[in-house]
Amino acid sequence: MAWISVTNRGVVLNVHAVPRSSKNAVQGLYGDAVKVRLQAPPVDGRANEALVCLLGEALDLPPRRITILAGTAGRKKRVLVEGLGEAQVRAKLGL
Repeated sequence: MAWISVTNRGVVLNVHAVPRSSKNAVQGLYGDAVKVRLQAPPVDGRANEALVCLLGEALDLPPRRITILAGTAGRKKRVLVEGLGEAQVRAKLGL
């Protein structure tokens, strides 16, 4: 699966973020990424903070275990999730 990969530090997700949405939600797959809707605007890092919090809640992890590796200024992001395996992430996100 192109949207998820396993590294020695954890699992890396390709994320397509959609800021200023009507609700916060993991939408599903969008090409080779997980589509995530965020209510926060893409200003002053608020959408990135909302993304980390949303993924933390969805994966039952504290936000410190989720790191944005690339794409902090765009919609396409690579996110590191520490502490879970690929199967656990897929199951918890429902993908």
